[in-house]
Amino acid sequence: MEKYKITMGDFLKNAGIVGLKYLLDTAEAEENKDFGISENGQELWLSSEFAEKVDWTDLYFRAFIQYFGPFTAYQGILDRIDLCLEKIKNDKWKPEKREKEDLQFINDKLLSNSYQSGYDNIKDKIEQPEIYLKLKAEKVNSKFSKEKLEERLLELKAFIQQPLCRETFIMKSIVYTHINCFWGNKCFLARKNKDKDMWEVFEKEFSEPMRTYWKNDHQKAKDLCIDCGLPMKAKEKVSIAFMNEMADDLTRKRSAFWKCKVDAFICPVCAFLYALSPLGFQLYVNKFVFINTNRNISQLLEANSKTGDAGKTIERKEDQSISAWFGGILNTVINENVKELSNTQVILRGVRPEDHYYLCNIPSKALKIMAEKNTITALKLLGKFPDVKIGDDSVNVHEKVVLNLIQLRNQYGLLNILLKEDLKTGNTGFKAGLVYKVQHSMNLVQKQEEKGEKVTMNYWSMKNCGADLRKAILKIKGANSGECLRGTVYQLINALSVKNTDKFMDIVLRLYNSYGSSEQLLIPQGFIQMLEDQDVFMDYGYAFVMGLEGCYEAKKDQENTEGGNE
Repeated sequence: MEKYKITMGDFLKNAGIVGLKYLLDTAEAEENKDFGISENGQELWLSSEFAEKVDWTDLYFRAFIQYFGPFTAYQGILDRIDLCLEKIKNDKWKPEKREKEDLQFINDKLLSNSYQSGYDNIKDKIEQPEIYLKLKAEKVNSKFSKEKLEERLLELKAFIQQPLCRETFIMKSIVYTHINCFWGNKCFLARKNKDKDMWEVFEKEFSEPMRTYWKNDHQKAKDLCIDCGLPMKAKEKVSIAFMNEMADDLTRKRSAFWKCKVDAFICPVCAFLYALSPLGFQLYVNKFVFINTNRNISQLLEANSKTGDAGKTIERKEDQSISAWFGGILNTVINENVKELSNTQVILRGVRPEDHYYLCNIPSKALKIMAEKNTITALKLLGKFPDVKIGDDSVNVHEKVVLNLIQLRNQYGLLNILLKEDLKTGNTGFKAGLVYKVQHSMNLVQKQEEKGEKVTMNYWSMKNCGADLRKAILKIKGANSGECLRGTVYQLINALSVKNTDKFMDIVLRLYNSYGSSEQLLIPQGFIQMLEDQDVFMDYGYAFVMGLEGCYEAKKDQENTEGGNE
């Protein structure tokens, strides 16, 4: 069986390979028959029989509609039509601000320039095209009677749900809100083609050249693809300039960049893969995300799978920040294969055409920390409840913890802020405990790497000692709250923040001398280790302070973490 082989490349080509796999899944292609992965894991192959007969254009559009469809204006139009109809049906229709905004959205999106050009391409192939012309002549309006508005909305819904209308309008949205973030000035994104049939243009510029390239003999070809290195004929060369941020305009800037001899060309197969690159990214709220692992294709596909739960666990909010997309990344990366990953590159891009690629390398050490049980638990909880109020500002704790983690920065600065705020309000102790869990995982991995063996750090014992001392002090003082401890805890936090071992120990010893003896509390053995090792001082010191501050139930926390990464 003859095979066409596709090799890995830069992150955009790798995204195209992931997109190709999604196309193959859409086509229900058979693995190891129609396609497969080479034994060394570096190539994805297609059987020549399958590759030459399949309708690549139809698959391209079907796959994009299937994945990006729910995120488009088309879906927004349907949702708003259904919402208005439901209100009318239940006699709850009141043409107030929200209702007027919904109708305005329906009018504006359906009558946008891209939708109008799409309609012009299909008006002779659909039923009741006059419904669209009727909308142009008379937009839906909140001043309509309920009966008239219901009638107009029902006919609009039936009209846009015709298969050809649905496909065309969804693709118009995708082209100008998703695909154009990655490439442009070619095919249906070229100015000269804006009013042409998108399917026909794509077939002519991408699908047919790829099939022809596979069938042609290239023994005498002189040019080489700058990506895969395979030979190609002069008429088969495709300029890489259609990809955003990949190359300068090769026509206008020949002398400045290429010494009058442009050689930045790719073959039709690589061009098709680059055109597929948006489908390789996952869309998290308002960010495209791609995890670029270069070990092998199987790992690449696994890390960017669209069938997992990562996308489902993210609540879609328009004002969501960096934590949303990175929360999704973590849910994807943290899996049973996480320890097999080496340094991993994560690529982010906004949904606006003017946005740029943001590349972030996650070190293997950070991945190890992410795989720790305490880290996974803490990040999931922080992802559900990310925000805290610090003074007049709202702080996204989850976001800050994640960014510290991937850059291997410690969490102590954030922990100080949360603990001090908890002294004032009593509202941030829970999150401080979660941040500490992540920091402890970082400390644990660091110690294991230094010693080359499994390390035990019984931080929960220090938490319990702090909690027990707190109870003794409150009992002796006859207090019901920890207000009497605020000054002392504040001093301990300050001592930790500057790593002042002497100051910290002096305060703790005086506390035990004054209050611990009556309750027969012994000074913890962990303090000896704290004197010997600065890292242990920080780890155990914060554990002790959180127990003393009463941020959470220390003994219960011990029960939950035993058998985990201790």
